[in-house]
Amino acid sequence: MACDVIGWGALNIDVLSKVNKISKIDEESYIKNTTKTCGGSAANTIIGLSRLEQSTGFIGKIGTDEHGQILLDNLKQENVNTDHILKQEGTSGQVTGYIDEDGNRALYVDSQINDNIIPEEIKIDYINNSKILHLSSFVGRYTDQSIKTQIETLSQLNKKVKISIDPGMIYINKGRAFMDQILEYTDILFINKQEIQLLTESNNLDLAIQDIINSVDTLVLKMGSEGSLIKDQNHEYKLKPYKTEVKDTTGAGDSYNVGFLYGLLNNYKLKESGILGNFIASQSIQKTGATEGLPKLNEIKPKQIVNEYIN
Repeated sequence: MACDVIGWGALNIDVLSKVNKISKIDEESYIKNTTKTCGGSAANTIIGLSRLEQSTGFIGKIGTDEHGQILLDNLKQENVNTDHILKQEGTSGQVTGYIDEDGNRALYVDSQINDNIIPEEIKIDYINNSKILHLSSFVGRYTDQSIKTQIETLSQLNKKVKISIDPGMIYINKGRAFMDQILEYTDILFINKQEIQLLTESNNLDLAIQDIINSVDTLVLKMGSEGSLIKDQNHEYKLKPYKTEVKDTTGAGDSYNVGFLYGLLNNYKLKESGILGNFIASQSIQKTGATEGLPKLNEIKPKQIVNEYIN
């Protein structure tokens, strides 16, 4: 099956608790309610793109437990191709998260079976038949095999496949030398202010941006309440965010990726794609959970959204 976008990353069950505050050392807070949903950064983005009627697939690994079946069924229900979801005896990944009254969050990842993807399990032709391969990180707590497999695979892909990645703090914390192995093949880098400054070891945001743009074709800097910045070798766009009620920021960055990649796939310009990224993110944070707020295509009007923003 040929897909517009294939995602590749961890598949997790998200156990999210609303709390009165996120505790620091030696503090206490209380849980208001708890929900259990399907998550994983790249998976969230792929689900969002599927809802926008893009053809999507996913590469990931699940365990033989109940959570593994829930994760698989969820992707199928979202019309994501699951032919390359791998299953292995063991426990599926889980994220435990706490969300305060302002929508801020603290997440704790238990990677489990996610870390065990080997090169022989990856079908290169499947990826080469797609337009975009979108990557997110693996923790590598039990083994760094899945991380090594991602990097090895990138070197084998057809150049016509665009590579986008949202590395998150997990990959950023591995340092510049590690990230350079991935950036060598990256067309679109999604990153936030804290991550880019840590990656470049620079407190000067302008210098950090200039450093990274030399390594990728397109830099997408997500700045939360400050909006976003899109930069390539010839253009730079600073985009204001949409003002909205914030219930939960879980998956906000993933939902931005949805709008941006949808724009690129449908021949929108960089600035326009960034506008769509901001808009989809603003929809997501109005609901609790990583995918609950992601809209379907018939619920939005992308061209109108872009035109209203510009005009």
